[in-house]
Amino acid sequence: MYTDNTLTPKEAVRLCALGTLAQAPVNYGTLANAIRHFVGHVIGPSLDVMGPSLELLKYEGLIEAVDGIGMEDDAMLAITDDGREELRTLLSANIRSSAAELNKLIFALKFHFLHLLDRKGQRRQAGHMVEVCENELARLEDLRQYHAGSEGYLLQWLDHDIALLESRLDWLREFRDKFHEIR
Repeated sequence: MYTDNTLTPKEAVRLCALGTLAQAPVNYGTLANAIRHFVGHVIGPSLDVMGPSLELLKYEGLIEAVDGIGMEDDAMLAITDDGREELRTLLSANIRSSAAELNKLIFALKFHFLHLLDRKGQRRQAGHMVEVCENELARLEDLRQYHAGSEGYLLQWLDHDIALLESRLDWLREFRDKFHEIR
């Protein structure tokens, strides 16, 4: 993790792998394809993000072959207890307010696997996602105010981005508030 307790791109892929296995054991090939599919469809193909190998997760004791086979394509893999603990750590990590492309992936991964945390952890992460969007909105509004008298199309673009963020923030607040209704 980065020093601010946010995920690196490789840890985002670890989160995807461990979250997928926490839902059900799958074979090596299926897991590799699921990771590639999810990451590729959220942020596009990225060699930076697709770095960590599944073999490393096995070596670290986070996943295991349930049928005793190594890491061949047909080996059935499952998450270990240490892997579940690592998954909770990764799901609970902070979100950077400035890494837009990576944040898109991390937000999607959190929503994909949020149900794997306990209710308190889910509530905490929902609140954290609201804070990240509030900070991003404040940053863009500040930029817009600074350039209020500028010529060109920047203000139109910023107004568009601000409207998208306000809509996302409304949705996130509603999502977060559902966790306060259910105890």
